[in-house]
Formats: sequence, structure tokens, C-alpha cells
Amino acid sequence: MIIGALGQIGTELTVALQGIYGESHVVATDIVEKRNLPQQFKGQYEHLNVQDKENIGAIIDKYKITQIYNLAAILSAKGEQNPLFAWRLNMEGLLNVLGLIVERGSNIKHFWPSSIAAFGPTTPRHNTPQFTVMEPTTAYGISKQAGERWAEYYWLSKQVDTRSLRYPGLISYKAMPGGGTTDYAVDIFHKAILNGGYECFLNPGTFLPMMYMSDAVRATLEIMHADADKIKIRSSYNLAGVSFDPEGLSAEIRQHIPDFRIWYKPDFRQQIADSWPASIDDTNAQQDWGWKLEYDLPKMTKDMIVELKKKLITKSL
Repeated sequence: MIIGALGQIGTELTVALQGIYGESHVVATDIVEKRNLPQQFKGQYEHLNVQDKENIGAIIDKYKITQIYNLAAILSAKGEQNPLFAWRLNMEGLLNVLGLIVERGSNIKHFWPSSIAAFGPTTPRHNTPQFTVMEPTTAYGISKQAGERWAEYYWLSKQVDTRSLRYPGLISYKAMPGGGTTDYAVDIFHKAILNGGYECFLNPGTFLPMMYMSDAVRATLEIMHADADKIKIRSSYNLAGVSFDPEGLSAEIRQHIPDFRIWYKPDFRQQIADSWPASIDDTNAQQDWGWKLEYDLPKMTKDMIVELKKKLITKSL
């Protein structure tokens, strides 16, 4: 069962899980009504609000769910526009699912994503360690830090097999930007192909950890399929990706689109980005369950441009 299946991660994770288990064994859920599903969606679908605990339970029972990927959340930039709603949705969604697993006394395996937003301005910015000071200053980050503590609590006190990754910024050609501070690194590719230029809301020199969605989905599947005794951290694992700033990404894009231009008009998201790590240490993930990055910046940029051009050309026909 995937909650938030139509979001940036859920879109690709759903397809990956269907490839492993078959469409009939994967239930996608989201806030979107079934009649309004994207035309390309295939498989089983249930309309769901993650704050509706009763309905979540009904879907778990109806399909005899054994794994839950709980992805529903309000992201960083949107969360700052309505912080109390972001807190309620992010926390209620997590606690609803954890509570339902306990109530059923079952062996349901649970995945919940954390984020580099769980860190803060007092965290070491470079090569941020797995265990360090965490004082987030955004509503999204606060909810993620709290969620990590709840996840570990339910593991220690209730033995819920919950697993988590602190995702860096995620880059995908299949989904549009979703309201996150790192989403400039998705939007820039669209603008580069369509307009040849991009106005960036972050300053040059703003280094942030990023990851291509193919790697993020693979990491999610690998941690969920790893033996339980290999999962040593039940709060959330650091996931490093590759760190770059808007200038570095622009230079790589110019390898494929030589006339690409970028200019800067920083907004409130600059302050958010400045509170986050510039690079991450994910040694624990490598050692505990064998994590290994595949896409570096050149490989990711090339694939993004090739695949996004195909998608945009097809859309315009």
C-alpha cells in the first residue's frame, strides 16, 4: 500500500513495486478522486486522506496489506505558508498508520520518509554525520524530526518494523516540482529545454545534497527488502546523493544545451536552504544494508535531459 502514490516519490515507487509484485498486489492511494486520476495511471487505486484513520484501516483490511509506504506530506516551502496544517497532516498521517499497525498486532512493514530538513542551522553543514545536533527551523523539518522520534519509539516500545531514509533533494523527469526548496533542481531542466533560461530562487554557491529519483526509489526498495537484523537505525538513515549548487548544475546542463542561461532572484527559500546541510555522510547506510549511489551529476543530468525531452515532445504533439 502506497499512501501519497501520486506525489513525486510515489509516482515512481508505485511503478517499481508493481514491477516486483504485480499490479494486483499493489494498492496506490492518494487524496485525488479516482475519476481525476492521471490518464497514464494503471493498477489498483483507492481514494484516501491520510488524516482519515478509519479509511486507512479499512483499506489495510480489505487488501490484507503487508507493507505500507507512507509518503503523504506537506513539503518545505508549502509548509511555511501554512505551518499548522503541515504539522497536523504530517504528524497525524504518521501516527494514524503506526497506531493501526499496533492495533492489528500484525507484521506489517512500514516505510516513512524523513528529510535533510530534519537538520538545522546548528547542524554541521559539511559531511553531516548520522548522529548530530538537530534543530530544524521549518514546520516541515520540525515534523520530520518529531516523526523520526515517533518511528523509533514505536520500534522500541511496540516492535513496529518501521524503516526510514533522510532523503536529500530529489530530481525526477516523471513528476513536476512539488513545493520543496530543492525543487529548483527539477524546474531548471524544464525551463532549460523549453525556454533556454531559468530564474533561480537560490543564490549561486548554495550547495545542497541531491539525488536522482532512480537512486531514491532503489534505496527505498533496498531498505524495505533488507533483513530486519541489518536495520540498525530505526529513526532514519542519512542518504547522501551528490552535492552541487545552481552554478554547478547550470554548467553541467550547458554540456547538453550550450546556450542555457541562469539568473538569480532569491526568495524566502534561500533562508530555508541555508539552514540545511551542504553534504551528507551516509556511511551507516552503506555499512548496514549495502547502500551504493549509482547516479553522479553528469550521469543524472544527461538522463534528465534525454528523458525530459522525450516527455515534453510527446506532450506537445
